[in-house]
Amino acid sequence: MTAAGGFRAAGVTAGFKPSGKPDFALVVNDGPQSAAAAVFTSNRVAAAPVHWSRQVVADGAARAVILNSGGANACTGPQGFQTSHTTAELVGEALEVGAGDVVVCSTGLIGEQLPLQTIRDGVPLVVAALAEGEAAGLAAATAIMTTDTVPKQATHRSAEGWGVGGMAKGAGMLAPGLATMLVVITTDAELPATVLQRCLAEACASTFDRTDSDGCMSTNDTVVLMGSGASGVAPEEAEFVRALTAVCHSLAQQLIRDAEGASHDIAVTTVNAVSAEEAEEVSRSVARSNLFKTAIFGNDPNWGRVLSAVGTTSSVFDPDELDVSINGVTVCRDGMIGDSRDGVDLAAAREVEVVIDLKVGVHEATIWTNDLTHDYVEENSAYST
Repeated sequence: MTAAGGFRAAGVTAGFKPSGKPDFALVVNDGPQSAAAAVFTSNRVAAAPVHWSRQVVADGAARAVILNSGGANACTGPQGFQTSHTTAELVGEALEVGAGDVVVCSTGLIGEQLPLQTIRDGVPLVVAALAEGEAAGLAAATAIMTTDTVPKQATHRSAEGWGVGGMAKGAGMLAPGLATMLVVITTDAELPATVLQRCLAEACASTFDRTDSDGCMSTNDTVVLMGSGASGVAPEEAEFVRALTAVCHSLAQQLIRDAEGASHDIAVTTVNAVSAEEAEEVSRSVARSNLFKTAIFGNDPNWGRVLSAVGTTSSVFDPDELDVSINGVTVCRDGMIGDSRDGVDLAAAREVEVVIDLKVGVHEATIWTNDLTHDYVEENSAYST
């Protein structure tokens, strides 16, 4: 989080989690610019901090992001919104900025009010802990974890002297709705908010929007990008998009690798479609098939489950022309059995690459997912949402 100049971060234990683990994080933009962009969940049951933060970034500016784990503050009515507002006010007062410049993010159990006294006591602690450097960034990334097993960060530094840094949390309820999970990204590139918003939307479209662990969309999904302009360098937009996309892609892949109970990381790529949208539709249909996901868990390269998922889409294709390969072996050729499945040893590798050839165009798209395991069912059956 602090790889980009002009930012400080902190992560502390405030008391939201009964475990006593870190649960309160803060990222502050010290400027000189305070540009901000964001994308949020499209879930109509959106959490209070999402409603608040949409208002904050509407003018393209933000000075801080405060995040708590241990409670989602979702489905909490007017009181929940007031809690988000009060949180922003407390942080704003401590930092001497307006509450309207403080983005609020929450993650955890849905349906329970956040303890306001914990927030009041925690804000001074997290503000006092603000610092630059890797340790501060790691502390923030650790404090936003829920069912995550590891903190998630990524950085990019350009030869021209500007950089991008980011952190993310998420190990379940990973499905696209403009954004996924909680993500905070920082940059010291000198770019206006309008450019940051355009670049963020483009970067999310090919990374977070194509990360689909279990098809379940969260109520709290937020991706925030803040720009300090501290480097004094204004990169070309295309160059910045590439760097931002690289950071988002790294974070998205870390989320998939840490998905709840997963034993395989799966990339489903559809090639030679008539459009990128149809390629994405086909890949997502396969990635969301529980039959397919359980087959991969069972180390079974069952291409019939791939074809059955492809057949539910509106994409253009000829069923008698479809090819499917799994980890380089063409297990289905022209809609029928292909090379021997004995050549696919899914037990030997965590990475699984599925390629579906529609043979009707030139476009392709990849969706990243994971298998459906006993551990996923066990963990989510014991987690009250």
